[in-house]
Amino acid sequence: MHNGKKWLGVLLWAPSLVWAHTGSHPVAGFFSGFSHPLSGIDHLLAMVAVGLWAGLVGGRATWRLPLAFVAALVAGFVTAIAGLGLPAPETGVQLSLLVLGLLLAFAVRFPEMVAIAVVALFGLFDGHVHGLEVVSPQLAVSYGAGMALMSTVLHGVGIALARVALTGRLPGEASAVRFAGVAVAAVGALLLTA
Repeated sequence: MHNGKKWLGVLLWAPSLVWAHTGSHPVAGFFSGFSHPLSGIDHLLAMVAVGLWAGLVGGRATWRLPLAFVAALVAGFVTAIAGLGLPAPETGVQLSLLVLGLLLAFAVRFPEMVAIAVVALFGLFDGHVHGLEVVSPQLAVSYGAGMALMSTVLHGVGIALARVALTGRLPGEASAVRFAGVAVAAVGALLLTA
């Protein structure tokens, strides 16, 4: 518990570690886009949370939820590059952490189409925020491709973690997914109130 308080303190005192969308990330092509999801805990947690939820829901949703998120991520990225606005995109990203975290914490299993709509909405906001950071349209395609690929990798990490947790081979594994949801929701709440 003491270690958890220490990390919460780090998150409270170092918002740049929590928030990937600071506008200071260099946008310089594929490798910049590929590394960007790892540069802030908000994007990292959102990607892994989608994978965790996909693994929790199971069935065809295991691959359909991440696919819907990445497709919407690309669509949101394109809307920003094209100069089309979305209302409060940063708030949408922060809200995604809160909602995805709560869905995991309570092990919510919506019908597949509802779950797809939820992750697609959040993917749209996330992609839009990233598109706003691109200053050179010539780099947009390679940057966006790198970002989409790393986002897919992080979804895969979340799915793999959910699969391990849901095997039930060790006591408390399934509750680890729910605890992860609480942590993701807490970061989302922190960002929304900061």
